[in-house]
This record gives sequence, C-alpha cells and structure tokens, in this order.
Amino acid sequence: MAAAGHRLAWAAQSAASVLAPGGDDPALAGADIAFGQPDDGACRRERRLKWIALTSAGYTRYDHEETKEALRARGAVLTNASSVFAEPCAQHLLAMMLGLSRGLPQSVAEQRGERRWMHFERRGESRLLNGQTVLLLSYGAIAKRLVELLAPFGMKIYALRRRAYSEAGVHVIAEEKLSAVLPLADHVVNILPENEATHRYVNSRRLDLVKRGAFFYNIGRGPTVDTGALIDALEGGRLGGAYLDVFDPEPLPATSPLWTTKNCWITPHSAGGRSDQDEALVAMFLANLEKFTAGRRDEMSGVVIG
Repeated sequence: MAAAGHRLAWAAQSAASVLAPGGDDPALAGADIAFGQPDDGACRRERRLKWIALTSAGYTRYDHEETKEALRARGAVLTNASSVFAEPCAQHLLAMMLGLSRGLPQSVAEQRGERRWMHFERRGESRLLNGQTVLLLSYGAIAKRLVELLAPFGMKIYALRRRAYSEAGVHVIAEEKLSAVLPLADHVVNILPENEATHRYVNSRRLDLVKRGAFFYNIGRGPTVDTGALIDALEGGRLGGAYLDVFDPEPLPATSPLWTTKNCWITPHSAGGRSDQDEALVAMFLANLEKFTAGRRDEMSGVVIG
C-alpha cells in the first residue's frame, strides 16, 4: 500500500466541504506532506513541508507570488484535485447545455407553475447542439473533458488560454483575439479560476460583444463575473439564458436578484459533486504519493506549483 511506512497525523479540526480553508494547525510543523486545505500562511512558513495535496480543483488561496516563491525555494510541490472533479463538472456542463438548448428548465418551471401546454413555443425554441460554436474561458482539465463529451455534436470550439497553441479539434486563442470570437459563440462557458487577473473578467464590455441569444455558463468562480452586468444582459435579452453554479458571495443569499432574473438557472455549487468524492480523492492522493515517494514528481497528476 502506498501509505505504508508513513506516519499519519490528523488535523485538530475538520470540515465537511473540501473548499473550506483549514486553520493554522500545529501538526503541520512536523509534516512532510499536507492533504486537504492547509493554511496558506503555514504552507509558506513550514520549511519541512514538501508537498501540499489540495482536495479541491481550485487553488486561489495559494495562487500568489509569495506562496509560489516560498514553495519553489525549498523544492516543494502543490497539487490540486482537478482529475477528481473534471468529470462531474464536464458532465454537469453538458447536461445544462443540452437542457437549455432543449428548453428543459422552462418546461419544469411551467410544470411547477401555471401548467400551460407550451407545445409550439417549446418546439420552436428548441435548438440542436450540432454545428454550434462554443467558447471556453480557460482550458484546463474540465474544459478538455468537456471537449471530449461534445465531440459527437461536431461543434466548433474556441478556448481562451494565456498561451495560444495548436490543439486537435480546438481553436486555442490568446486574449487579444477574444473580442473577435465572442460574437461568434452560441455558448460561452466560464471556467476561469479566481485571481487578480480574472476579477470581474466577464463584464458589461465583454457581454455586449456576445451574440444575441447566446447561452452563458459559469462553473469557474463567482467573482470572475460582474453580477450586475450579467443581470442586465439577461433582462435586456442580450443573452438567451444563463446557467450558474458559482456565485459571489456563497451561499447565494435568498435576497439576491439572480434567483428571479429572467432566464437564469441556478445550482448550489454542485457541478463537481459525485457520490464517491472522498474515495476518489483518497485514490488520487495514494497514486500521487507512490510517485512522490519514488521521486517521480513529473508523473504526479494535478501539479500547479513545482
């Protein structure tokens, strides 16, 4: 077993969510590896710590130069759990892309509401994904898996990334090309991480460029979207609909206007959900532990620093 020969230490406090930040724990001082959501300040200070194995795909708390420099200076590595959450997130996106294209949320709302027989309206508004254009804001593990799931529909796919390069089946673009591609997209999928460069990245200027009637999806991070601008785009008819799984703040307050915004559909940060989450996280960690112990860091999955 990969953990044989290692001594396990448990944090003084635990949390139900893999997104909850851990507190400053004295056990970290004697640890070579931290598995979970360790305090980012402690990760910088504890020089013995050689590997931080995060239990989330996002790593915003650690994504700044002070932490990166501290880890690199002592040869430490930081990994995320993108391989665990990429599949459920991609399937969740595909479900909503199909659902919005076929008018499924509207039909459910009608069933729960006035129960009108919207036969001609639903048939006339239904779209096929075949041949449509998708723009992915970010091109990591989730986006790559979504591209695989969309392959049967023969869609044209653009992906925004810092470095543009050739990728089979995907037109990878740099930011200077974004303004030209936004008007082409039938689906704009936001998977951006949260950092200084992405704060309110989806704003009124960019939303004004989107094709009228396009669908917008956000499973990245809530602060990457200007909520007021998104509401205006939905209420004004610029967007045909939006599916949102992440918000700023979270949990989304019951008083938020997003709950009642026209053509806005909400799930409670559940896109990455899977019933076997804990088992999958442990399996990923043990596979990486075997490689880490053998000195094969270049083979570890989810490396974001190191």
